[in-house]
Amino acid sequence: MVAYQEFVSMSRSPDSDKRGNAAHLMALAYLNHSGPADEQAALYAALIGFLDDPSVKVRAALAYGLLHSTAAPRPIMLALLHDSAVIARAVMQYSPVLIEADLMGLVPAMDLSMLVAVGQRTTISARLAGAVLARGHDAVTLRILRRHDISLDAARLNELTVLLADRPEMRGALLSRKDLPAAARLLLVQKVSDALRGARIVKGALAQDRLCRLLRDSCDTALSAIGEREAARAGADYVSDLIVTDRVNTRVLLHAVVTGHVMFFADCLAELAQTPKAKVFALLERGSRAGLNALLARCGMSEGVRNLLARLVMHARASDLADDAAARHYVVTALTEELIAEHGGEIPHDLEDAFAYLSEQNILLARKAARGVMAAFADEVAVGKTLPVPEARLALPAA
Repeated sequence: MVAYQEFVSMSRSPDSDKRGNAAHLMALAYLNHSGPADEQAALYAALIGFLDDPSVKVRAALAYGLLHSTAAPRPIMLALLHDSAVIARAVMQYSPVLIEADLMGLVPAMDLSMLVAVGQRTTISARLAGAVLARGHDAVTLRILRRHDISLDAARLNELTVLLADRPEMRGALLSRKDLPAAARLLLVQKVSDALRGARIVKGALAQDRLCRLLRDSCDTALSAIGEREAARAGADYVSDLIVTDRVNTRVLLHAVVTGHVMFFADCLAELAQTPKAKVFALLERGSRAGLNALLARCGMSEGVRNLLARLVMHARASDLADDAAARHYVVTALTEELIAEHGGEIPHDLEDAFAYLSEQNILLARKAARGVMAAFADEVAVGKTLPVPEARLALPAA
């Protein structure tokens, strides 16, 4: 316990350490006070007096005592906010009594260290975060983007995506946000694809043609996966924007069904045909072949494409295309063989892109479906069973 006379003596000491100790004790006494009003007024006046102490050490001790309390006097914390840099940064980062209005007017003139302190506050409003982001400091922007507790509006995120899409760290921070708009996410995926295509380690590992096919397939998967999530959220703008920008074609529609993104596929058909989604879903689930063809005709598709998509939908009804690679491989193989048989090996011009897509998928899905099959078979067969190798082995010609 420290008597008031002893405290007065400490606060008037020429030793800054003693005055600092007095300031800290006074801060704690004020925050824990439960006595009469005149005593609290005296404690408050003493706190105010320490603001004029010439020693940074004393004012820092005062700030430290009040820093984390919601009961700290606002006038004192605001005064400390304009104190020396080390004190101001601590108050900016930790004081819960500061509100958005206290900080908004300061953000345009803050230096980098103060902006970092703002970015480290426990809670930040979307408006304050927007003001900090508008300063354009990379380190602070990255910190704000990585904080998923801070909500940012779609317009701000779209703007940041356009500005920062070519920067790997920023791309990663943006892509990790669940509130990132669908169009911005698709743009970032395309930027990632371009970066991979240009990376030496990637170009050296895969032949150019195979790399292009792989990245195009990955972008198609991302496009339909984003669309599937937007469909679950009832976000119609994503599909509308894709159609306006000519991003929805036969390949995308085939890929949506093959990868099990049926809700995105249905949204595309509903938008193209200008038909209610409920009706489109009903036709996809249990509609006749003629009904499906009529819907696809309203989408402006040629007869060959209509027949191909209708067949794919019929196959998809009986298969789990979302998770089963073997089922996807079976469906793609069946469609490919049906096309070849129907047209006698002469694929019509309007189906050439679709046939090329099915051929690409056949290879990719065959690889996925084959993984682990032999190992699983070997575990199940009887011990001692051998491969049916012919006695006369063929010799390969020299390379």
